[in-house]
Amino acid sequence: MTSKSKIALIAVALAVLIVWAFVTVIPLYWMFIGSFQDSAASAVFKPQMIPEIWSIAPYERFFHKAAAVRWIVNSVIVASVVTVTNVFFASLAGYAFAKLKFPGSKTIFWALLTTMMIPAQVTLIPLYILMINIFQLGDTYTAIVLPAVVSVGNVFLMKQYMSTLPTSLIHAARIDACSEFGIYRKVILPMAKPGLAVLAIFTFVAQWNEFFWPLLVTKSSEMRTIQVGLASFVFAESTDYGAIMAGASVGALPMVILFFSLQRYFLQGITVGAVKG
Repeated sequence: MTSKSKIALIAVALAVLIVWAFVTVIPLYWMFIGSFQDSAASAVFKPQMIPEIWSIAPYERFFHKAAAVRWIVNSVIVASVVTVTNVFFASLAGYAFAKLKFPGSKTIFWALLTTMMIPAQVTLIPLYILMINIFQLGDTYTAIVLPAVVSVGNVFLMKQYMSTLPTSLIHAARIDACSEFGIYRKVILPMAKPGLAVLAIFTFVAQWNEFFWPLLVTKSSEMRTIQVGLASFVFAESTDYGAIMAGASVGALPMVILFFSLQRYFLQGITVGAVKG
């Protein structure tokens, strides 16, 4: 391939990426701009990309809801707890499956993977009955958090990542009489920071955006998460789009802060194995 062909190929790829980025950013831009417009301007088929009149009334209507701040706090609590538990348990299981040899390890791992083929909708009703009727946990943080304490997908992700870590350091730690949990804490976790960052970001974002399960297990307005709470601005005859976009803009801030806080580790994590040698 000649140098001109390479330059042309790079130019085409760059143009495609710019167009794709533009298409991706437009809805976010519209959401942010719509949070400073009245509902009528936000709901038109051709939205105003540059508002003629700026207003903070949508934010006032959103925070006028008595439980709006509580919704955000609930989402922070639930997403944070689920993220911490997934990072701990998934990394612990990933280390065991990747670096420890014990009877039935492959059988157990593949049995766990087969559960990923079961659609979530199939287990939804039994899980609801278990949480509400048997454990009597309705309208509590426990009901929202418990089914998401750890996921098989995250265990698989950490197992694959930890398989790339050098085993020689583990052997050296064992020679120094370090316990298995000590090896996990002092050797594995420091080396696995990029993978843990990717896991934390994906888990936090997924749990923050979760809608259906919190809707099922919560009844009072005080226990709603931000995503469920935003649905209360949809009425039978009208929808307050301005307040919804204001709430969505506020709700997006924690995810943005988390991503930029862990950006360095995130980029390291997604590029592991891309370059050999």
